[in-house]
Amino acid sequence: MSYRSQNLGSKSRLRRAAGAVLADHREAERVVLEGGGDLAELWVRAAERAGRRARVIDAGVWRRTLLLPRERRHGTDAKAAADGLARAVIEWSGAPRPKGPLRHDAAEAIAVGLWGVLDAGWLDAVPEEVARR
Repeated sequence: MSYRSQNLGSKSRLRRAAGAVLADHREAERVVLEGGGDLAELWVRAAERAGRRARVIDAGVWRRTLLLPRERRHGTDAKAAADGLARAVIEWSGAPRPKGPLRHDAAEAIAVGLWGVLDAGWLDAVPEEVARR
């Protein structure tokens, strides 16, 4: 497993980089995106060109599955809970620990990834080590 957060600064740079990011992860069968709009469409098209399934979800979808009701009352609560969840996923998966603070967008992307693994049926449930975070 790997994770990273990268701001490319513009839609045109993202368009050029999306295919390369997917090529760097040829083993990935699916792309799961949170959000919508032009940027999501850009990723969906890049995934399709790379022969991958793409799914776009709303933040509420993964939050209902992975966070407790009290953790999703407010966006700030959900972002803080995503940090703890992401750190538990990192520990459970054996991925390298972050060298510094885990950015909230990276933490939420890790949560979306866990949701995607569950949705694909690759895990039957949230691993116990992650669930008891």
